[in-house]
Amino acid sequence: MVKNLFFRNDKSPKNVQIKKDILTHFMSNGNDTISEVSKVLDLSVPTITKFITELIDQDLIKEFGKAHTPGGRHPFVYGLNPESAYFVGVDMTRHHLSIALMDFTGNIVENQMGLPYTYENTPESLDLLCSHIQNFIDKTGERKQKIFNINLNISGRVNPESGYSYSSFYFNERPVSEVLSKKLNYNVGIDNDTRAMAYGEYMKGTIDVAQDIIYVNISWGLGIGIIIDGKPYYGKSGFSGEYGHFPAFDNEILCHCGKKGCLETEVSGLAIHRMVHERIAKGESTILTEQVKDISKLTLTNIMKATALEDPLCIEIIEDVGYKLGKYIAGLINIFNPELVVVGGQVADAEGFIMLPIKSSVKKHSLGLVNKDSDIVASKLKNKAGVIGACMIARSRLFVE
Repeated sequence: MVKNLFFRNDKSPKNVQIKKDILTHFMSNGNDTISEVSKVLDLSVPTITKFITELIDQDLIKEFGKAHTPGGRHPFVYGLNPESAYFVGVDMTRHHLSIALMDFTGNIVENQMGLPYTYENTPESLDLLCSHIQNFIDKTGERKQKIFNINLNISGRVNPESGYSYSSFYFNERPVSEVLSKKLNYNVGIDNDTRAMAYGEYMKGTIDVAQDIIYVNISWGLGIGIIIDGKPYYGKSGFSGEYGHFPAFDNEILCHCGKKGCLETEVSGLAIHRMVHERIAKGESTILTEQVKDISKLTLTNIMKATALEDPLCIEIIEDVGYKLGKYIAGLINIFNPELVVVGGQVADAEGFIMLPIKSSVKKHSLGLVNKDSDIVASKLKNKAGVIGACMIARSRLFVE
């Protein structure tokens, strides 16, 4: 689809590849001069000039004036035409959807954050998801004619290459990406939600020059996204990052994966939710009993809001979870020796209460020479990391045949 639309008049596979390489360069590096592009791609200036001229004629590249260089002639700067292609990212959580439209240069031009949507592993829930996505697309006006890819973030075990999700919407012999593509009439891909958050943070968030990053997503569940040499690490089948199911405790608590004692049973939003319920049942004091009349309907969002209001019970539980999490992040640091560890997800919104115990625990449990290499920071993008990452992943698949 992309090749036919972008390069429909090109007969030479070699020429098509050079154009893809030029566009990919601008996607990764932003605006640049012809001489710099020729150096990076190891092609002559006349060759790059020829193809950039053709890409300008195709309305894919624009001229952005002259570069301000000391002395001599100021070369022209070129870059992607932001209005030539659009991408949709969908971030699906347990109770909400966030959907965004991104232009070719990577800027979010429209978004709907926190749409009410309760995920259920049923065909009806999938149909409702498609309805939300279609409604969003319909509101983009003429831009919807230039939407090339959509990416949906799904938690759990996801194989982006085959398009199968083995944790959500796994009730059809066909891959869920194929089902979504047929329902929406667009190219649709899927990816793990935490990996998308990691990629979003890498492309648009906290990361400056770091290339080896671990993103820890502590939300309802617990997962990690791994970036190695600036590229997301998928593993053989796309299942990397199932950190929450590391066997950690002899607590006999049954995890939703079917096993007992997973890290997620004591270090996750689900664990925090359970602990708060248990301690309220014991009669402990909390403002939650005033704010939520029916405690059976208590949500993680309620708990995070109470934490922000400095509720002692919530703070104590989150600090304890943070310390436990730090111990196991120390293990990741000892194994991967990353430049940066980013902590994100809904629970990380309480960064004033969770980051200090995480760092304290990491310092205590990791190897001294190793942890000195790793900065630990809170996510800059916060709740937008997933949807931005979804858009970026959709764009990164532009030339995948």
